[in-house]
Amino acid sequence: MNIEKYQGVIPAFYACYDENGQVSGEKVRELTRYLIGKGVKGLYVGGSSGECIYQSVAERKLTLENVMAEAKGKVTVIAHVACNNTADSCELAAHAQSLGVDAIASIPPIYFHLPEHAIAKYWNDISAAAPETDFIIYNIPQLAGVALSIGLLREMKKNPRVIGVKNSSMPVQDIQMFADEDVIVFNGPDEQFVSGLAAGAVGGIGGTYAAMPELFIKARELFLEGSMERARQIQNEICRIIYKMCSTHGNMYATIKEIIRLQGGPDVGGVRAPLAQLTEDDKEIAKACAEQIAVAIQTYC
Repeated sequence: MNIEKYQGVIPAFYACYDENGQVSGEKVRELTRYLIGKGVKGLYVGGSSGECIYQSVAERKLTLENVMAEAKGKVTVIAHVACNNTADSCELAAHAQSLGVDAIASIPPIYFHLPEHAIAKYWNDISAAAPETDFIIYNIPQLAGVALSIGLLREMKKNPRVIGVKNSSMPVQDIQMFADEDVIVFNGPDEQFVSGLAAGAVGGIGGTYAAMPELFIKARELFLEGSMERARQIQNEICRIIYKMCSTHGNMYATIKEIIRLQGGPDVGGVRAPLAQLTEDDKEIAKACAEQIAVAIQTYC
């Protein structure tokens, strides 16, 4: 396994819509080029930030195809392929492998609380549909309704394609526990990026990275240098920005997309219902966030 390609800052990719709310391949390519230009390690496509549960299989394929058209061979690409049934998940997994992604990832099935042996079969079936591609477990119990246990992780490790965990649970201890099982772990909660690195994460996959990749890249650089106080200062500023992002009436991803537009990045539209769009007051908050990010970059980077 080439661990190096997974070490670093990997933004979660956003859904890109045209003026009619349809997935736009052109906008997907624009956002891909924009993020590559920011110096990120890779892209995580089709996850929560990509509004995956509100998109069809065809739309998710369209997004990944356009990301890969720009990113293949330039940055690491991890495709989240989970749907709420095995057949569609396997279809997306096979499609992702055909495009040459570095890894696929999956949350457990949601809604029904399945026993661990059923979750393991679901993940192994998905992996079998992409047998030449690394597999990453996505642990996000606060949304999926089920948490990854050590027992389930050990069962999944019997599958040689399973290389790691994207851990979005809030306890930093989970990262330490999973890392002790000899798998790579990605920090999920952006508010604890530096703490996650200290607990053993090789890097991070996060939903706010694309609005301020410079800050996360610099925080990781300082952490690796041992400049912990400076890294902690950046983390504190990141948290303050995230708290402001979350203060809007509209969905946080709509806020982040507006921030990127204000920063001179591509306009990738709003969010898909039932996610809430921004209000006019929200746009002022997004503007304040963009200004706060600019000051932080000037101060720390």
